[in-house]
Amino acid sequence: MASDKPHMNLAVVGHIDHGKSTTVGRLLFETGAVPAHIIENYRKEAESKGKGSFEFAWVMDNLKEERERGITIDIAHKRFDTDKFYFTIVDCPGHRDFVKNMITGASQADAALLVVAAPDGPMEQTKEHVFLSKTLGINQLIVGINKMDAVKYDQKRYEEVKAQISELIKMVGFNPAKVPFIPMSSFKGDNIAHKSEHTPWYDGPDLLEALDALQVPELPVSLPLRLPIQDVYSISGIGTVPVGRIETGIMKRGMKVSFMPANKDGEVKSIEMHHEDEAEAKPGDNVGFNVRGIGKNDIRRGDVCGPADVPPSVAEEFTGQIVILQHPSAITVGYTPVFHCHTAQVACTFVELVKKLDPRTGQVKEENPTFLKAGDAAIVKFRPVQPMVIEKFKDIPQLGRFAIRDMGSTIAAGMCIDIQQKEMR
Repeated sequence: MASDKPHMNLAVVGHIDHGKSTTVGRLLFETGAVPAHIIENYRKEAESKGKGSFEFAWVMDNLKEERERGITIDIAHKRFDTDKFYFTIVDCPGHRDFVKNMITGASQADAALLVVAAPDGPMEQTKEHVFLSKTLGINQLIVGINKMDAVKYDQKRYEEVKAQISELIKMVGFNPAKVPFIPMSSFKGDNIAHKSEHTPWYDGPDLLEALDALQVPELPVSLPLRLPIQDVYSISGIGTVPVGRIETGIMKRGMKVSFMPANKDGEVKSIEMHHEDEAEAKPGDNVGFNVRGIGKNDIRRGDVCGPADVPPSVAEEFTGQIVILQHPSAITVGYTPVFHCHTAQVACTFVELVKKLDPRTGQVKEENPTFLKAGDAAIVKFRPVQPMVIEKFKDIPQLGRFAIRDMGSTIAAGMCIDIQQKEMR
């Protein structure tokens, strides 16, 4: 695997049953990441269980439970190469109760492939995923209008679905003119790795060409180091080893660091990546690192590591711009759901509803509204129930986004526009 190519994380999003896993399986197959004989084995196994069309999907859903239920649960990471990039696929589950995985998955992606089935067109979850992708900072989108074989490659149906999705993505700020809409069939292989004779009316790129046309995101190396902790291990002979993905900045051996909100300081003794010792690590790198002066119980998942001289911001209160995706009733001051921000999960109270906005334009509709409901966009002041690290979106966007969850589903998503810092020292 040539890693001299630039790396891209691709989130595959969309409604359940619209063919995300089959699309991913087909991509892995067409780029040689999964050999033909493995696909053949999957096909036989799928047929024996009466699920003949699932062989490509099975490449991704290689968890037994997923096969039996026929849905994607975990976020499977798979790698494939195109001419220009090497991609890691973050396969994001479509089911509503898995939106939380989608949140942690999408927040690590550079681009999203939205799969929409031609017979159905965009569904509720399609909207949710498009919106979350944008709120979680994905700025590049490819739309695959899938299952074209099921509508007999009908150009009129393609145009209808394209128009519906264009409206949808325009609402959240994507420019449809810059987004490729590819009529495809992942099951049959139309317009995935080469142009299909079934769509002579389509003159745009196939999926691999569209992927190669993506722009490499600039690494945020000039921002201060921010590394949200995913886990903390205690390794004999080494000591405490926090693990996480660098979101911004550079971590170097010998660096003085602060963990917030734990309020603990230490010095980076060693950095390990893919079982190799490194002198420094950059954004996007998943690292384990050993810190002098930090015990296993001093820090935990949700803490963020940053330079001692520019430590991560801990919010006493913060102001966010949010969109309510769904809620059974009205949301008022005092509501305290759980906020998912980087690796932290902290309950936060709605302390002031500042403004209601028009979700399409961002203009103020109402000052100090008494309640918010599904579909509303708003500016709200929040108070975390316990200390939490969050950054202003305009300063460090990677740590300025959050999703709000309650009752097993995503209520809202948003970004932090202002922080009242908690005095830590």
